Amino acid sequence: MRRAGALAVAAAMALTLATGCDSGGSSQTGAQPTGVPENGTQPPGTQPTGTPPAGAQPTGVPETSPAQPSPSSTPPTSSTPAQPDKKPAPPKLKSGAKGAEVVALQERLTELGYWNGKADGNFGSTTQQAVFALQKAAGIGRDGTVGPKTRKALDQGVRPKARSTDGHVIEISLKRQLLMVVDDGKVKQIFNTSTGSNEHYQYQGETYLADTPSGRFKVGRQIDGWRHGPLGPLWRPKYFNGGIAVHGAPSVPAYPASHGCARVSISAMNWIWSNNAIPLKTRVWVY
Repeated sequence: MRRAGALAVAAAMALTLATGCDSGGSSQTGAQPTGVPENGTQPPGTQPTGTPPAGAQPTGVPETSPAQPSPSSTPPTSSTPAQPDKKPAPPKLKSGAKGAEVVALQERLTELGYWNGKADGNFGSTTQQAVFALQKAAGIGRDGTVGPKTRKALDQGVRPKARSTDGHVIEISLKRQLLMVVDDGKVKQIFNTSTGSNEHYQYQGETYLADTPSGRFKVGRQIDGWRHGPLGPLWRPKYFNGGIAVHGAPSVPAYPASHGCARVSISAMNWIWSNNAIPLKTRVWVY
């Protein structure tokens, strides 16, 4: 009897030690739930511990689940401050345009000293030449149209500065490709010009460089009409350095393209003659 009792006590202690090593979360294989006999049978008329009787609601679970809020059919929207309407950029003014906007452009160019004849509301080649000159003075793209950058230059009143300080001088800027009529250091008129291309060309079997030499000169002779020279026609030329002259030409691009002369438009050359802007002995400064 004592031996059987000792064995029973030892078995109980072993069971206690085994359950003490449990991780506390998952049931271990071979372990029985508390309150359930090892043989797995339940005494008649009793309910297993922790199992509610039939028809009863488990402890801690409400009898009816609270009604879940139905999702809104329209998601809430955040209030975004209204953006101010952006005014569309005005369209570019270019050759062929007509109307009040062109008149305003022509008047502003004249006000700034860019010669473009009479403000007649027609955006023609004369107005384009003045726009070229403005764009050159502003250091922006030379496309002859009036877009945002050119409008800004007009609004800011961009004008080139003279280098001479006294007397009547014709200044020709090779870098900016501008011809300016200057009186006592003040720029009176500004013209688009096209000087020597700095490219080589052939004439009578010889090779020459199409350059416009820099320096200080004086107008020595002039021709009131067409001069049909060996390299092309010159309209009403005013020569200041040998065969190099300021003259009118049918084509005056926004870049250097001549054989060495300073080209201006036909209408600009007519204005120069009618206003005696470059008389004989006029000083010419090329830089």
